[in-house]
Amino acid sequence: MEREKFKEFLITKGLKSTKERDEILNEVLAMKKHFDPEELFIRLKAKGSKVSRASVYRTIPLLLEIGIIEEVERTDRHAHYEIVSKDRHHDHMICMNCGNVIEFYSPTLEMLQDEICQKEKFQGLRHSLEIFGYCEKCRS
Repeated sequence: MEREKFKEFLITKGLKSTKERDEILNEVLAMKKHFDPEELFIRLKAKGSKVSRASVYRTIPLLLEIGIIEEVERTDRHAHYEIVSKDRHHDHMICMNCGNVIEFYSPTLEMLQDEICQKEKFQGLRHSLEIFGYCEKCRS
């Protein structure tokens, strides 16, 4: 489904569906955790891919634009990404010392956000919540 969506998206942008873009998308879809472009590039190279670093960096914004991945900021100040979950929204707590990311879901927070949007007559489509601090291990 995501592969077809991406191919159609490329056509609407006047871009070609290339072997490199397919390899990048396939690897992204196989990721089970947060990743950065350099990590993605290294994983592709380890599998024998001929994909260039530039292709990875050019494809990431396309995957963001179509909504296959979303950006998750980390304390080292370069972007990390994850696959957009269609099943379950979640937010993040990010340790400013070790960079550990804890995913969580709070029905109370979700309800509060909906109430605020309703009160302000605002149609919220999506949101991202990141709480920065220190994990239990780093506080010890």
